[in-house]
Amino acid sequence: MKLGVSSYSLYQAMQSGSMTLLEVIDWVAGIGGEHIEIVPLGFDFGETPELIEQIRERAAKAGISISNYAIGANFIVDSEEAYAAEIARVKREVDHAHSLGVKLMRHDVASRPDTSVVRFQEDLPRIADACREIADYAAQYGITTSLENHGYYVQASDRVQAVIHAVDRPNYKTTLDIGNFVCVDENPVVAVKKNIGYASMVHIKDFYVRPENLNPGAGWFRSAGGQYLRGAIAGQGDLDLWEILRIVKASGYDGYLSIEYEGMEDCRQGTRIAFDNVRRIWDEV
Repeated sequence: MKLGVSSYSLYQAMQSGSMTLLEVIDWVAGIGGEHIEIVPLGFDFGETPELIEQIRERAAKAGISISNYAIGANFIVDSEEAYAAEIARVKREVDHAHSLGVKLMRHDVASRPDTSVVRFQEDLPRIADACREIADYAAQYGITTSLENHGYYVQASDRVQAVIHAVDRPNYKTTLDIGNFVCVDENPVVAVKKNIGYASMVHIKDFYVRPENLNPGAGWFRSAGGQYLRGAIAGQGDLDLWEILRIVKASGYDGYLSIEYEGMEDCRQGTRIAFDNVRRIWDEV
């Protein structure tokens, strides 16, 4: 197991200008991180391709690996031209992943206001065709592509599995986010147990969960079923992180674990505490 941090965890500091992405790499190494996951928020490799080599050099100097490249995408668009353009754009991002030197890349697959299972079943072949084409393109670089369980539409464990099986490629898996299942009101312990065997990457996060009839005020958002959710420091929220990490460990998964912090505390403090908690809990379970 290699424990590290998603750059997304420090987005608050990067957005405010108090840290640069290169400084985030040094910071992650400084807390003992073994890898950093790159999420292109606030920058675009298409516009600043020189940043790729700067990231590689900084990570090598800091002594940590670059684990995963995680981008957004949506193949449910209004025209064939837009569909082809989105596939082509994601392929260019695969090229960026290759230039970064990573062997893992997550791209989103679909978003819709109508998140019904009927609509999902209608969209599944189109989603799978796009993902299969991108996975085949990524195979030339030895890259495994993946979808993450987030965005409400393709978030439940069964829908993630449906996409993986429809794509049917050995280098297409899931970036398994242990916390995001609560956004569609799925028990994360059960969902992680179901999907850990398909994981190429594991994200660690935590949430506070409150019932829909008890509005806790500002800073919370709603699950698909109406529960109130707020990002928490891993190990301090309402998820059973001990049991979830026990399941991950018992499965034989020995890849990257990536802290994703999105709470209301200072991002450096929240990420550091989450990192220390996960390392301790992993050793305990």
